[in-house]
Amino acid sequence: MASFFKKKTVDDVIKEQNRELRGTQRAISRDRAALERQEKQLELEIKKMAKIGNKEACRVLAKQLVQLRKQKTRTFAVSSKVTSMSTQTKVMNSQMKMAGAMSTTAKTMQAVNKKVDPQKTLQTMQNFQKENMKMEMTEEMINDTLDDIFDGSDDEEESQDIVNQVLDEIGIEISGKMAKAPSAARSLPSASTSKATISDEEIERQLKALGVD
Repeated sequence: MASFFKKKTVDDVIKEQNRELRGTQRAISRDRAALERQEKQLELEIKKMAKIGNKEACRVLAKQLVQLRKQKTRTFAVSSKVTSMSTQTKVMNSQMKMAGAMSTTAKTMQAVNKKVDPQKTLQTMQNFQKENMKMEMTEEMINDTLDDIFDGSDDEEESQDIVNQVLDEIGIEISGKMAKAPSAARSLPSASTSKATISDEEIERQLKALGVD
């Protein structure tokens, strides 16, 4: 009893309509087949009356044949209309299902929007952007500091190479401290003999010119 009074859904109604339309289509097809049989019989009767020369009978039968063929043509038109109705019903069913899906999606979006706080989300994004900028600035400062350290070391090493080259040209070898430069120079007989003409004052003057005290 509970199933008997159960409310029909849209799908149930559409299924019933499609079932009725299919039944109507079959009935039209049966009528058309019957009309085609009658058409063939009338054609035979007309030929028979023509052979015996009964023109009046041929005229009456010809009118019946014309009416019968018109009726058969109408069956094609009705069948096409029924097919169109069935297609429209299916399209309507599809549209209703899409509308239901959109309704469900709208409810889901509404529930999500209730849970999401736009101001809090915006604040979170702004905090992330601020912290990200801080990190980038810190990284840039560290990189600049490291570059200054290593670049300064390279400059100092390059300057020391230049000093060593100049001192080597004037016969002085640096072995760690500039104070030991004269004794180091005296330990090299070949250098002292080849550069004996250079005075101590000249050496000091060249050292001061290079910035070495």
